[in-house]
Amino acid sequence: MNKAIGYIRVSTEQQAEEGVSLAAQKAKIAAWCEVNDYQLADVFVDAGISGKSMDKRQGLRDALAAVKKGGVLVVYSLSRLARSTKDTLAISEQLDKAGADLVSLSEKIDTTGAAGKMMFRMLAVLAEFERDVIAERTKSAMNHKKSVGDVYSPTPFGFKAIDGKLQQIESEALVVSEILAMRNEGTTLSAIADSLNNRGIEGKRGGRWFPSTVRYLIQRQAV
Repeated sequence: MNKAIGYIRVSTEQQAEEGVSLAAQKAKIAAWCEVNDYQLADVFVDAGISGKSMDKRQGLRDALAAVKKGGVLVVYSLSRLARSTKDTLAISEQLDKAGADLVSLSEKIDTTGAAGKMMFRMLAVLAEFERDVIAERTKSAMNHKKSVGDVYSPTPFGFKAIDGKLQQIESEALVVSEILAMRNEGTTLSAIADSLNNRGIEGKRGGRWFPSTVRYLIQRQAV
């Protein structure tokens, strides 16, 4: 009997703790193996980990290493496997070199045949396209809200929200201008944060400044 390796993933700690999504994925993988006469040799898990990159997913790396020639990697959906076409195709190539196949249950993809391989590549590209379109729409909506003065996210430093509209706080706006000027002159994010903290300038919620909060403020100005 050929052997199958299962891989399951959830992207948030809450889902990982509740275990519902993990259990559902594992049950569906086990059911597929039983119907198709595969022995489910092992199931590898990445709990509470984003699918944006393969680097931090030890479970996925272990699953790929465990799949042997004539075997198959079974996942609930392509979204559990990878979030980019590049990673998805890299995984496919790695399985090809190992002489193994991929089955994605939600999309009904089975790369044991040529048609399955073609559908796999097409769906990977389409999935990334859909994510790019959503991101583009979100950015466009934020830009529109910003242009008309609507609140478009947590109230940024330099403004206050009144009845759903952003109103500039002059004292904070001057600090923002200073931060942008310092950055344009080549001052590091750490140096800017230290300068603000040393002068007793508090962040939006009264806390200290960090390089990450300075970077976030600068990025918001560019939206």
